[in-house]
Amino acid sequence: MSNDIGGVKVPDSALAKQVTEFVRETVTPLLFNHSARVYYWGALAGRDRGLKFDPELLYAGAMFHDVGLMKDYSSDTERFEVDGANAARNFLTSHGIAQQEIDTVWTAIALHTTPGIPVHMHPVIALVTAGVEMDVLGLTYDQYKAIERDAVVAAYPRSPKFKEDIIEAFYNGIKHKPDTTFGNVKADVIADKDPHFHRGNFCSVIRCSHWPA
Repeated sequence: MSNDIGGVKVPDSALAKQVTEFVRETVTPLLFNHSARVYYWGALAGRDRGLKFDPELLYAGAMFHDVGLMKDYSSDTERFEVDGANAARNFLTSHGIAQQEIDTVWTAIALHTTPGIPVHMHPVIALVTAGVEMDVLGLTYDQYKAIERDAVVAAYPRSPKFKEDIIEAFYNGIKHKPDTTFGNVKADVIADKDPHFHRGNFCSVIRCSHWPA
């Protein structure tokens, strides 16, 4: 039986159980617990925002979002987000899920590191990113009740040095294809024209987040 936290729990369905089994066997314990927390943060945010969403689809998106960091699912040329989205698509297709729902999950995973866009899209897409931003960056830390934060982390613990561990996991998952990291051309343009511009740094935000360790 899954943990009920603030009225949110993992869907009790055959598909959700199969997702859990697949992801548990595919990713590291660090990424499994991270992905489970992403689901809870996303679902709790959806509850608080009054959004209507399919918990199964949100769970699939959250649990698969980092599968592309794993060697067996990592291509040589695609962004890791696309690799994870493709893995989810193949899994959901094999389980007879409708194409429209697969497309939603695929997009949620593919965009989960692209801030500013998912929030304007389908709730599942928005909430996967919301969950990631909470667990990794702590951007909405104060918007969650302390009792809910404690319950989620108790159910799916963060490692003692999670901030450094997750940075290392990202590095190990993408270091063989650095060209896929090219992305935010706007920052390149501003940096080219403005000598005083300072880029935001993902790793610095992680280390400075509200989260301990």
